[in-house]
Amino acid sequence: MTKKDYYEILGVKSASSEEEIKKNYRKIAMKYHPDRNPGDKKAEEQFKEAAEAYEVLSDKQKRDIYDHYGHEGLSSTGFRGFSGFDDIFSHFSDIFEDVFGFSGVRGRSHSFVRTGADLRYDLKISFLDAASGLTTTIELEKLATCHDCQGTGAVPGTSPETCRTCQGRGQVIQSSGFFMISSTCPQCQGRGKLISKPCNTCKGMGQENIKKNVQLKIPAGVETGSRLRLRGEGESGDHGGPSGNLYVFLHVEEHEYFTRSNDDIICRVPISFVQAALGTTIEVPTLQDNEKIKIPKGTQTGKTFRLKGKGIPHVRGLGRGDQIIDIFVQTPTELSKKQEELLREFDRLSPSVN
Repeated sequence: MTKKDYYEILGVKSASSEEEIKKNYRKIAMKYHPDRNPGDKKAEEQFKEAAEAYEVLSDKQKRDIYDHYGHEGLSSTGFRGFSGFDDIFSHFSDIFEDVFGFSGVRGRSHSFVRTGADLRYDLKISFLDAASGLTTTIELEKLATCHDCQGTGAVPGTSPETCRTCQGRGQVIQSSGFFMISSTCPQCQGRGKLISKPCNTCKGMGQENIKKNVQLKIPAGVETGSRLRLRGEGESGDHGGPSGNLYVFLHVEEHEYFTRSNDDIICRVPISFVQAALGTTIEVPTLQDNEKIKIPKGTQTGKTFRLKGKGIPHVRGLGRGDQIIDIFVQTPTELSKKQEELLREFDRLSPSVN
């Protein structure tokens, strides 16, 4: 069965902003939400389609893959579409709070949990490290599960008590017209638990600030703007919720004489006008070692030579780019009397240039 276009499902254009996508999804979620359409299978399917579309288009990485490669590209990353009501509601709790005034957690008997925040880390690396890859360690400051209470928020040896108002569900049910609406419990603020003796370390939050060293493996061939994702290395979730992810954004420093063009590197090499006229053999640096190249007689500024396989490794495949040697002929700026005489004699013997 052919999948529908995600932009068409949400009624937006491919160039629409995140806010426009979110706004349209709110409308569709309100219209087709299962709690507002009990027993209506068609409405449930439309809700699932919209939830799947929003899951992709609200995630920059998934949206980029979809824009470039479509549904097939998403499938190759392991994405399998609608992930079930519990996952959908936990992923988009902010949407459902806006639309319905409740978190979207349906029929759960345990306390409300939320995935921890994602973190961003900007890392500067050298040109050569970007070309060859490296393993390094970075230090993070982040919120982590409290080591003292293990995230319960209660003094060790005690436990949070079930909220009597919502019976531990974190929600209270209210009747509104033809359907029932759940809202966050005002007593426990959606947690489903009340803490009579807060932990002294985290003051009942279940989290504490820590410093952590994280090992990072950077593949060969990355460039400025490359992003690495480390699952679960973000901040811990509230009340036992899963941790967010860590995103490392790479910034590659400029090199003294190498520049990059896709996976090729360019090296501008000077030669004297005598070498250019008579020809010579020169030694040029590469990423691995030095390489000798032959300069033929009469070489002009702008002449290029290509060293196959001496460039940047392909970050998503085998092989590597080339190195391009860009020749420029240097003109001497200080000449002795003898040199000037010889050049004038050379000019006298040269064919006239019109």
